[in-house]
Formats: sequence, structure tokens, C-alpha cells
Amino acid sequence: MGGLLLQRVWQGVVVLFAVSLFSFVLIFLSGDPVAALVPLNARQEDIANIRHQYNLDQPLPVQYLLFLGRAARGDMGESFRYRTPALPLVLSRLPNTVLLAVVSLLLTALVSLPLGILAARYGGPLDTLASFLSLLAISMPSFWLGVIFIIVFAGALRWLPASGAGTWKQLILPTLTVSTFSIGLLTRLVRRSVGETLRREFVTVARAKGLKEAHILWGHVLRNSAIPIVTVMGLQFGALLGGSVVVETVFAWPGVGWLMIQAIEARDLPVIRAAVLILAVFIVVINLLVDLIYTWLDPRIKLGARP
Repeated sequence: MGGLLLQRVWQGVVVLFAVSLFSFVLIFLSGDPVAALVPLNARQEDIANIRHQYNLDQPLPVQYLLFLGRAARGDMGESFRYRTPALPLVLSRLPNTVLLAVVSLLLTALVSLPLGILAARYGGPLDTLASFLSLLAISMPSFWLGVIFIIVFAGALRWLPASGAGTWKQLILPTLTVSTFSIGLLTRLVRRSVGETLRREFVTVARAKGLKEAHILWGHVLRNSAIPIVTVMGLQFGALLGGSVVVETVFAWPGVGWLMIQAIEARDLPVIRAAVLILAVFIVVINLLVDLIYTWLDPRIKLGARP
């Protein structure tokens, strides 16, 4: 097991290297970052000094190697906009993004698991209603839904604040907006996975033995349906971390996503790189944890095993 974990960790390191390389190259394709650092009437000498100060006068491969060397020491450079180290700046915003993602995932699980299980178990009108609501949730863009929530609950009804962070009320609207798509997706998955498991032979045998329906459903069916559910929940948690950029911007939620949008507008390269790498580290760790959960749910699954 230890060797297999090391193999997965090594794979994660390779993924992070690839993410750093692609993000490094793609950022430069967006334009010259020096243009955001100097006024329009700047002299060529001033522009050259800034390029030299941030090593932007070096060839792109040399810049990347310098970046890797600093990143290995925990130095992501200094923010062009805030004039402070980029990594601590991103880490200071990270708790807000993690909080939003965790609460959204909990809400997704609390709504999707019971709704999907009940729809698969009883069918009929409940199944139709669950399918309709999940399809509706998947179809609504998060940025549009966020604006609607602000207009209705913050503007017209004045029940909740429209922006900011610090109180539980300010967390409600961003959480609802972020989790809506995940609720629809997970509900459909739970309904399908549980429905397929209910038709398997071991469920028929358990009922023939006289086991209670609740015991069959929660003790046997859900456990055998758990692997695809855990997979999607892990992927959705990563999506909630990286995909909350638009929602954080709509609600002025002071997380990594909103910081990244501001950095992109200002072409603040160190902050963009630091934010992308931090989010990539979280997603790699989440995938590793999902693999470990597989082995707990089904001991027949071995990390690194090949069919």
C-alpha cells in the first residue's frame, strides 16, 4: 500500500508540473504583463528596468526555470498589484473559498442523497419531480442564478445581504448558487445508481430473507452504489473550488476566485500562478483521498491494480 501511495503522489507531482507549465505559457499568450505595470507615457528605459526587475527580459524557458526554483522554496514572487508576496496573499483568501466549497458540498449531499434514493426506491410522481428539478438545476447558469438571487432575496425581499463575507447570512446566497448545479447532477446520479442496484440479485435475496427495507436500502444498496457517488462528489468538490470564480465575483466573496479575476484583469502574473497551483494541489489531494475511500468501500479494489 505504501508503494502504491507513493506512486499516486508521484503522479500528482507530474500533474502539478504540467499545470504549472501550461498556466505559465497560457498567461503569456494573453499579452505583455508590463503593459499593466507602466503608464502609457512611460519611457523605454523605465519599461526595460521593470522587465529586468521581474526577469521578464529573459527567454520564456529561463523564466519558467526561475519560477520553478522559487516555487520549490515556497516563493511565488511578488504581486504586481499589491506589492506583497503572492503565495501568502492567495493563502489568506483560501479559507473563504474552502468554506464556500465545503458548505456547498454538504448542502449538495443533504439534498441529493435523500432525494435520489427516494426517487429510485418509490418511483412514480416523486421520481418525475426529482428528475424535473435536477434537470432544471443543471440547466441554469450559475452567474445568472446568482444575479436572480440577489435581485429577489437581497433587493426585493431584503432578507439576505448581496455581497461580502463574515456572517452566516452572507454565506447563504453564494452557497445556494454554487451548489445548485451539483445538487442536480448528484441527484440524477444517485437515482440511477441506486435504481440499478435495487434490481440486482442480492437485493432480492435480502428481501427473501426477511430483512427490513430500510436495512436493505441503507446497509446494502447504498454501500454498493457508493463508488460512483463518491467519485462524482470528489470531482464536484474540486469543481466547487476551481469553479467558484464567477460566483465569488458576482457576490464579491473575498476568496481565491475573486482574487484571481482581479489578478487576470491586472495581469498580475505571480498571483495568477500561485492561485492556479494552490487550487491544483487541492484537486490532486482530493483525488488521492477519493482513491483511498474506494479501498475502504470495497476491499477488492487495490490502488494501482490493473484489470
